[in-house]
Amino acid sequence: MLDNAPKLPPEIARRRTFAIISHPDAGKTTLTEKFLLFGGAIQMAGQVRAKGEARRTRSDFMKLEQERGISVSASAMSFDFRHYRFNLVDTPGHSDFSEDTYRTLTAVDAAIMVIDGAKGVESQTRKLFEVCRLRDLPILTFCNKMDRESRDTFEIIDEIQQNLAIDVTPASWPIGVGRDFIGAYDLLHDRLEIMDRADRNKVAESIAIKGLDDPALALHVPADLLAKFHEEIEMVRELLPPFDRKSFLEGHLTPIWFGSAINSFGVKELMDGMGEYGPEPQPQKAAERHISAEETPVTGFVFKVQANMDPKHRDRVAFVRLASGHFQRGMKLMHVRSKKPMTVTNPVMFLAADRELTEEAWAGDIIGIPNHGQLRIGDGLTEGETLRFTGIPSFAPELLSTVRALDPMKAKHLEKALTQFAEEGAAKVFKPMIGSGYVVGVVGQLQFEVLASRIEEEYSLPVRFEPSQFTSARWVMGAKEAVEAFVNVNKGHIAHDSDGDLVYLTRLRWDIDRVERDHPEVKLTATKEMMA
Repeated sequence: MLDNAPKLPPEIARRRTFAIISHPDAGKTTLTEKFLLFGGAIQMAGQVRAKGEARRTRSDFMKLEQERGISVSASAMSFDFRHYRFNLVDTPGHSDFSEDTYRTLTAVDAAIMVIDGAKGVESQTRKLFEVCRLRDLPILTFCNKMDRESRDTFEIIDEIQQNLAIDVTPASWPIGVGRDFIGAYDLLHDRLEIMDRADRNKVAESIAIKGLDDPALALHVPADLLAKFHEEIEMVRELLPPFDRKSFLEGHLTPIWFGSAINSFGVKELMDGMGEYGPEPQPQKAAERHISAEETPVTGFVFKVQANMDPKHRDRVAFVRLASGHFQRGMKLMHVRSKKPMTVTNPVMFLAADRELTEEAWAGDIIGIPNHGQLRIGDGLTEGETLRFTGIPSFAPELLSTVRALDPMKAKHLEKALTQFAEEGAAKVFKPMIGSGYVVGVVGQLQFEVLASRIEEEYSLPVRFEPSQFTSARWVMGAKEAVEAFVNVNKGHIAHDSDGDLVYLTRLRWDIDRVERDHPEVKLTATKEMMA
């Protein structure tokens, strides 16, 4: 990551693999659009609720996402920008889908945090930031919607520093705000950027300035705004730290850009920042050792599985983050969990729902491997070495429901659909030891709607979710004899998850307290590591 790190092959060194995180409505999807636009990947930015198939937002491919205008599934997009190769992962902003986001953050080397200039740091931003902090991910911040009424710039920076306990350094500084917002000064390159309000897809005009005392500034900035700008910059120099790449890469400092994604303003500078300062592909953790990007053998891990992305294909695609090596189409890789070889004949790269066959990929890239259920989240692929990738979390669900098919003759289809969604990580599916049927667990209520919609759409099977007698689930850990004794006296509460692991279903908080009291040798846990 730093100067003493081994030198990566040029193809790997030019890769930047990152996620965009934010609270819903901060403008993340619009920012993603503009990244694709400036990367030359699309010709016209689509509005989230635009009419017409050609203009729908590229990263939102599920029907429900298009109807509601929210991202509920992380999607990966690969494209070139300048001489860099960007692998951008768009994540769900909605908190009901946070588990998908947590897993996605295990597959990236950096994150862009989008905040709304009027709202500052919101609850979901704080949650996602904490996950980035746990992984020491470098974070670039984009303060969006500066062309609308927004809060004082220092107040926004102060809130980030206070709430997220991270140093902030301005990469750019806004000139004016709301209706008076005319652009920003690029502090890292001494350039004035002027926003074009007439054409939303037009890149801002960049004016080279010979430092902040250059009289040319007065030709472009009204006197009152210029005076305020000079005053603020003096305060910036006194109060805020200068940009330090080492501190940024270690996750202690975030550079902040100010702009308006909908007006294409500040986006190009942010992209330049990711290319210029963002990390190259980083070492990945396995139980056995760290895997460095420059190693020759190909290794990678599955961090997401998405079924039926394209109804024409009716398959499932495993999203694989390549940890090392130079992958080529047709390669034979070992599927570590099953210890079986797997020939990867149809690897794809994505531009949201559009997939393209790829002949090769390098460490840092995200490729899709179409398969029929062999690949699950957490699985490792290598050229023969047994590596179990770590750090991919699975969380206990916060809401539990029973589910039944409205057509009892189609119970088998329901089992198939639930198995698929469990393997995809879209829900937890538990099979109780006593009684028939399944208990489905999710993080947020909206997930039940998405599941019902997808089961009907993809399996022609209307279903109903009904309240369960259980309120939470915990994985059961401990020595074999202790666990067996515990299961024998708690059969009414015991279920198996889709991996066959034991789960304790609770009705009340008292159930968990009772287990801790009566079975101290058994551990109930709210997370489990998804490992091959």
